[in-house]
Amino acid sequence: MEDEDARAALEQLIRERREDYSALSRLIGRNAAYIQQFVKRGIPRRLAEEDRRTLANYFGVPEAVLGGPMPSPAERAASNLVPLPRLDVAASAGPGALGRGEAVVSHLAFEGQWLRRLSPAGPEHLSIIIVDGDSMAPALMDGDEIMVDRGEAGRRVRDGIYVVRRQEELIVKRLALDPATGRVAVTSDNPVYPSWPDCEPASLDVVGRVIWAGRRIR
Repeated sequence: MEDEDARAALEQLIRERREDYSALSRLIGRNAAYIQQFVKRGIPRRLAEEDRRTLANYFGVPEAVLGGPMPSPAERAASNLVPLPRLDVAASAGPGALGRGEAVVSHLAFEGQWLRRLSPAGPEHLSIIIVDGDSMAPALMDGDEIMVDRGEAGRRVRDGIYVVRRQEELIVKRLALDPATGRVAVTSDNPVYPSWPDCEPASLDVVGRVIWAGRRIR
């Protein structure tokens, strides 16, 4: 990338994000006029490697955008990965389990384009939690990890598997809307567990829709 292209890219990022030249200069430990001089006057001609890396991380863009070297194929692939939080939360698919809080214990990365095909919601609406119990077997088994789309919480319920809050308890169940009555059936796939065949939609505190599940093959 040419030096002027890097300056133009940084100027556009600053304008789009409504950032402040002096604040960005302080971010990289420079005098208050440093970034403005770089963008407007080309002084210095190019950013120092450490400054470029700090700014690229801050804006969430590849270093190549700001004049760094082009990434390798492996680096380009890694840059397309979107980390989703794995929460310290269990959704009961059995007798009942209380959520253990919403602390992030780790992240699981997915390819960004694949995520966009899976859900129109942005990654900020997606998270990974664990299934606790076997009331949704065989669709979901005890210990499965499920991706919950919280962007679906405010939309009209449609047929599918959802995480629902019941008092302080999170449960994962299959919801089915009766188009004639507008009522919702809350069911367990495992027939030994109870279901609630006639519920008022407004009575359901829907956390999100389950859109993906992963499990260890035993």
